[in-house]
Amino acid sequence: MADVLPQIARLKRVALDLLFPPYCVGCGREGSYICDRCAREMPFIYPPICAVCGRPLSPENRCTGCSGEKTEIDCIRAPFLFNGIIRRAIHELKYRNLRALAPRLAVLLNDFLIDNPLTGEVIVPVPIHRKRLRERGYNQSSLLARELAGLCGLPVMDNCLVRRTYLSSQARAASADDRRKNVTGAFTCADGRLKGKTVILIDDVSTSGATMNACAGALKAAGATSVRGLVLALEL
Repeated sequence: MADVLPQIARLKRVALDLLFPPYCVGCGREGSYICDRCAREMPFIYPPICAVCGRPLSPENRCTGCSGEKTEIDCIRAPFLFNGIIRRAIHELKYRNLRALAPRLAVLLNDFLIDNPLTGEVIVPVPIHRKRLRERGYNQSSLLARELAGLCGLPVMDNCLVRRTYLSSQARAASADDRRKNVTGAFTCADGRLKGKTVILIDDVSTSGATMNACAGALKAAGATSVRGLVLALEL
């Protein structure tokens, strides 16, 4: 029965594509949510990058994104900068209920992992508060995590890390300090299933790294040995 379920899911996607053909979020061309031409124009991050936050280094090989303080997250990696087509795609997924974009975006993450491997035993999505989950109806990071898990073969655990405080959106926080305050103590682990595990933490965007860092702190407090962040895009 377990082998049949993925086939049923694929058939459902094919049927939906026939009834409601996808259109590129970049140019509007029919056929794919991100067409080949727009995919080539994605704002890729090229080395050299910061070993911690993953942002491109300055010509002087300096990172303008890190505060210099010790972090709980071991590193953050992303294939793209948060602008252009990938920004529009993430907004469509996150705010406009275009959940069908998740498989395409997960392919981009998996392609990145093939060229830039991250050591990990389990995938964990950044959670949202249950109130926001009721408002939105889904957690976009969980969608990405489940799709990525199917591609890379790692198990996903999306009910262990919990957001216990309902706070303002990170996107609306005025500064990096505000973002850090917003997420201080915001996350906890519901149990000890991640004890001794190396975790790949999944989110859509990292702005200051505060959310990823707070999640990593909660995961390590519950016994995770290391936490590496993977996001679609980094905001400079």
